[in-house]
Amino acid sequence: MENCNHGVKLVGAMLVGAAVGGALGILFAPNSGKDTRKKIIGSTEDVADDIKGHFNDFLREVKREMDSVKNKADEMIEVGKNKMK
Repeated sequence: MENCNHGVKLVGAMLVGAAVGGALGILFAPNSGKDTRKKIIGSTEDVADDIKGHFNDFLREVKREMDSVKNKADEMIEVGKNKMK
């Protein structure tokens, strides 16, 4: 379950970093508004792709953990059934 919290913190940190980076990029942009908007859109798409990738990794890890717990529960059930026989 610690990995679950770690994944949430990671996604949150990425969102904060993207927001701060976007704000600084706008403040210090030497380009015209049109060029700046294009750069922001490109950066936003990159961040969105990164977040999707991390989220998919997070989901895979959650599924792996759930499968592990299910397998352990199944083993415990079998042990309990055998002891009852």
